[in-house]
Amino acid sequence: MDADDLDYRARTLTGCIPPGLVARLLELGHEREVEFQADRGEWFCALEWTRLLGNRGRHGQALEVLAPYVATNWWPAAQAQAELLESWDRAEEAIALSRLYAEAGDRLALVFFARLLARHGRSGEAFMLLRTGIQDWFLAECLVDVAAAADMDEEAAALLEARVQAALPACNDPDCDRLRMEPSNAIGLLATVRERQGRIEEAIALLHTREITSVNGRDQLADLLARHDRIIELRAYAASEFHGHAVQRLAEVLEERDDVEGAITAYRTFGATPSGMWHAAVPLSELLVRHGRSDEAIEMLRAFTQHNAEDWLVDALCTLYADHGRSREGLAHLDAIKARHDGKEDWDLFQMRLPLMADCGLLGEAIEQTRAHPEGDTWYAAWALSDLLDKAGRTEEADAVLAQHPTANSSLRAERLVDLGHIQDALRLLQQPISKPTTPACDGTYSTEPPF
Repeated sequence: MDADDLDYRARTLTGCIPPGLVARLLELGHEREVEFQADRGEWFCALEWTRLLGNRGRHGQALEVLAPYVATNWWPAAQAQAELLESWDRAEEAIALSRLYAEAGDRLALVFFARLLARHGRSGEAFMLLRTGIQDWFLAECLVDVAAAADMDEEAAALLEARVQAALPACNDPDCDRLRMEPSNAIGLLATVRERQGRIEEAIALLHTREITSVNGRDQLADLLARHDRIIELRAYAASEFHGHAVQRLAEVLEERDDVEGAITAYRTFGATPSGMWHAAVPLSELLVRHGRSDEAIEMLRAFTQHNAEDWLVDALCTLYADHGRSREGLAHLDAIKARHDGKEDWDLFQMRLPLMADCGLLGEAIEQTRAHPEGDTWYAAWALSDLLDKAGRTEEADAVLAQHPTANSSLRAERLVDLGHIQDALRLLQQPISKPTTPACDGTYSTEPPF
């Protein structure tokens, strides 16, 4: 085994048995096959097999399975072993193993090691390890987490304040007022510490200075205001925050308080602002559905997508139609959109027809329309066509469609073969030799070929 090869296969899921298929093999009772593949270098098989062995109390055998992988010095393998050791109440062994990788400079290993130390009463040691890497957002986030357990919030705040004060202009343009801060999340982390210390006003003031307000669909200031029942301030912030995450938090709070009408009004008010409904439409529809008002949700999305036929919004609408037994209306809506585009329908919208047609008992027509679509012979259309054929009981044809695009559809085809009972054929398909592609130099152009 080779660490670089293991890492490439695991990251790209090429030339290996992917996690989903390993789970399917175990679900179908093929434990011996998973065990065999684990011994011949299949990482995801090894990972699941060691967990099974550990759960059965066969700790020594589990470590033997991992040993060749750990011997390559590949961190994910060492992490898996450390997690097992910790789960078996052998924390000191887990710490000793992880320390080697953390001290070698692997940032993922360092964060894992620091959290491991903190879980076992050594948060002060973890804090001291992380403080030298305060410029790294990932390490800084971990440092703030362990600071609470270490009773070192003020020390963490001092480090972060220094980083905020050390921010520099992001570029040489004198008109640019943006700052480059390292770590990039210093303000948010400092606000977290101040809130934890009960210094709420300082935390709020800090968060009002951020350049980036939302991360992963959440707004830290909105969440803070909600936690401290500052609803008037949250309303004011929701009215000015562009992304809609603050109004979503406001609606969540109102719904939690059984003020459903207030939550709906909050979304509708935000939706009345320029571009507001783009952000509010889907969460508003979800709120309406949760409270038995699916007809209102459908009508709202239908009206909005009549002239704003963005694929993600139309997809949400089609899902609602299907979930509430109104698939034919969904098809009619797609027909209307198609008519407005002179009878043309890109694949992104066309594929939304297929589950609706299947619900209406039109599988045969769906298959024919997919084959006839201008993009019907592409690798991504093969996924959908294969699914339709499989639903129609034409499994061999479903496999043949995927076989026409071997480089793009090997994982899906392997799933089909496993379900047909052709285990070895599926594994041979996945375990083809791979050649790592070289990254071409960027010439400033962009591909127009999907996936985008």
